[in-house]
Amino acid sequence: SGALSMWGDRMWHFAISVFLIELYGRNLLLTAVFGLVLAGSVLLLGALIGDWVDRNPRNKVAHASLFIQNTSVTVCSIVLMLVFSYKEQIELIWDGWFTVICYTVVIILADVANLASTALTIAIQRDWIVVITGYNRGHLAGMNATMRRIDQVTNILAPLAVGQVMTLASNVVGCGFILAWNLFSLIVEFFFLSRVYRIVPALSVKPPTVEGDQEYLERSERRGLQGMGFLWNAALFSASVFTENEKKQNCYNVLKFTCMDGWRAYYRQPVFLAGLGLAFLYTTVLGFDCITTGYAYTQGISGSLLSLLMGVSAITGLMGTVMFTRLRKSVGLVNTGIISSCLHLGCLLLCVCSVFAPGSPIDLSLLMPYFSSGSSAEPGGMASKRQKHTYPLSGGSNQPLLPDRSSIHWTNNTVLFDNVPSGTAPDSYISIILLFLGVITARIGLWCFDLTVTQLLQETICESERGVVNGVQSSMNYLMDLLHFIMVISAPQPQHFGILVIISVIFITTGHSMYFLYAHRAKRKHRLET
Repeated sequence: SGALSMWGDRMWHFAISVFLIELYGRNLLLTAVFGLVLAGSVLLLGALIGDWVDRNPRNKVAHASLFIQNTSVTVCSIVLMLVFSYKEQIELIWDGWFTVICYTVVIILADVANLASTALTIAIQRDWIVVITGYNRGHLAGMNATMRRIDQVTNILAPLAVGQVMTLASNVVGCGFILAWNLFSLIVEFFFLSRVYRIVPALSVKPPTVEGDQEYLERSERRGLQGMGFLWNAALFSASVFTENEKKQNCYNVLKFTCMDGWRAYYRQPVFLAGLGLAFLYTTVLGFDCITTGYAYTQGISGSLLSLLMGVSAITGLMGTVMFTRLRKSVGLVNTGIISSCLHLGCLLLCVCSVFAPGSPIDLSLLMPYFSSGSSAEPGGMASKRQKHTYPLSGGSNQPLLPDRSSIHWTNNTVLFDNVPSGTAPDSYISIILLFLGVITARIGLWCFDLTVTQLLQETICESERGVVNGVQSSMNYLMDLLHFIMVISAPQPQHFGILVIISVIFITTGHSMYFLYAHRAKRKHRLET
């Protein structure tokens, strides 16, 4: 079930980005809006999604999330097929405003699918597998590693599969392929999840949430929120009739305090620093996303070589999952995180070296304004010499930006970089070699660390708060990912990329430092208890 779900997610995330680019005349505006909507919605609603997962039976949460996700993708695929087939006619309706409506519908449906996917991921990968493994730490580590391996493989193969369909046939056929896959996957996943739910009786048992409602009522009364405690109690346990304004106000306050309580629950967790450290790792350009691969393309690296490097990075990611299971057995979970953090940071030093290596296009005048006027006045200065290694991007300096780092956007680089000159190359490839050598080898430590923090969250968070805390963790991840795109928007030129690398390493170092602090506290607590 997990493999089918991940395969569908990877296909959809890749395809929707390409579809939006094609719809808007190979411009990245729609894709950027889509990315911001996705990040903003999970950031705002992550705690509510997690709270919903906690408060409802596991089978109903899984089935509802699965149905909403696949139905949204199916309807969105139908809309896209109609838009691609009748685009010229649609553009004539209402002076083009009907086209805007279609784009809005597509983005909203895709966002709903992503929210449902987030709920399903929290339910299955953060809750179900903990219960299925019987809270056995060794089995849980193996299950987490297996799920991550499946994710790594589908991250490569699924976009390639749908990309081939779209290339050999058309976008309409690609939409039809995704539509058929989601209908098939919905039925099979529904059957598999129902089967697992019947096989594992413990999944049908969840801690009651009425106590939590009573705590909320008492806390509201203590805060002096007039009428709020009464409204909350009546909304949950009676059928009293309110006016429309009272209902809206009650709903707003319930949602607000659900979010606030979710963030408080996240903050008071013993693994808060570890989770926050993991979120900091999302503020980086040092990954195989559209930004890094787009930068490599401007440095003369071909799309075929980028695809090969992407495959190698997937292999090193799988190596990280193997290292996680073995290290956890030999040195323990907390020490596994320390070792993987050191390995991750050590490999990223190669990326820092690439910033100052021969062939790097970095313009240090951005860091030293004092010298900026002098370097600009000398045509043969360092900045102008370094800039000869970069190529202008078609459509503006912000061209490489794409919103979803989990998709393999490099497969459509030929679309995004039409005007990159062929046959030219930088004077030295040392910088780009060091960059990708660091990024690829760092995947081992990165995925090992990710699995470590994931299992710490699973083992430490109490069952009644597992959903809401993981929902807030998803919100934090998206928040830090948003910062990563703001960084690139602020410094979009290839000459700025070296500065982005340095900032990324600073964020990553900060994240690992938070984990080191958590590990120190956890070990000290363990010594005191023993």
